Amino acid sequence: MKEKLTRAGYGQLLVQLKERIRKAQYQALQTVNRELIKLYWNIGRMIVEFQRREEWGSGVVEKISRDLRREFPESRGFSSQNLWRMRQFYEVYRRKPILSTLSRELPWFHNVLLMKRTRTEGEKAYYLRACAENRWSFRELERQVKALAYERSEETPCETPPKPQNRKDAVLAHFKNEYILDLLELKDRHNEKELRKAILNNLKDFFLEFGRHFTFAGEEYRLNVGGDDFYVDLLFYHRLLRCFVAVELKTGKFKPEYAGKMQFYLAALDEKIKTRHENPSVGIILCKSKNEEVVRIAVSRTAAHLRVATYKTRLIDTELLKRRLHSLPTPTA
Repeated sequence: MKEKLTRAGYGQLLVQLKERIRKAQYQALQTVNRELIKLYWNIGRMIVEFQRREEWGSGVVEKISRDLRREFPESRGFSSQNLWRMRQFYEVYRRKPILSTLSRELPWFHNVLLMKRTRTEGEKAYYLRACAENRWSFRELERQVKALAYERSEETPCETPPKPQNRKDAVLAHFKNEYILDLLELKDRHNEKELRKAILNNLKDFFLEFGRHFTFAGEEYRLNVGGDDFYVDLLFYHRLLRCFVAVELKTGKFKPEYAGKMQFYLAALDEKIKTRHENPSVGIILCKSKNEEVVRIAVSRTAAHLRVATYKTRLIDTELLKRRLHSLPTPTA
């Protein structure tokens, strides 16, 4: 056996060991969390069943709390308030097996927040899935709920989102129609350079809104075509979709010529940068505002994966958005 370690070989081993340890630690935490949520579910179920069978009043919850805290003084989860939450948790999800399964992937206080702040099954399903996929902290989940991420995720607030009709729709479903960039702390009046710099200086916060599957590939990414240089404002790589994502930043209203320019960038990326194992590139034109009819006509004939999205620099007025959403016609079957 060689006594002398090579720097490259040892470095590679250390990276793999760290990755394996972090993965095991995360899985261990997830296992503990699932068992805790399962316990709380069963406590809630048993309280409900015994109350109904024995016709006990609400005062029994306080008595159970006192006795459990006396028996398990080291545990802080058996207050009467938390027992009522467990009871509610069981009542909310007992006839919803899919939601019940999803809820076990989230920490307890994430579930408490969703029980308080969401009303419909579709709304709960959206946040349960998004939170588990993106590993949102409690603070970030609270922010997403406050910003009405569910309501903004669909053209109309349907209970069951329509299934994508083709691969293009399926790919674009990973991207929102509107992004809230309040974490960048931009001034209301800013130019495209300031917007780009704010994103680059706060990539971690930007990915909280854009999605955790992104990695940064370049700023003003150069594409040489026919001897001329062209520059993409921001270039990312989406690990889940296995494709490049070009982002063009516009601080004004969407114009049809933006779509043509983005199609050119995507074609150049696919021809010159993409490997044969990767999927076609996606383009996001991020504008301050847009006219839906203009967007529809501008992108209707393109085969490219192209999304025109808007952004806001601060959390949206939730009451105003709710009124607007409630004024939309109810979707028909």
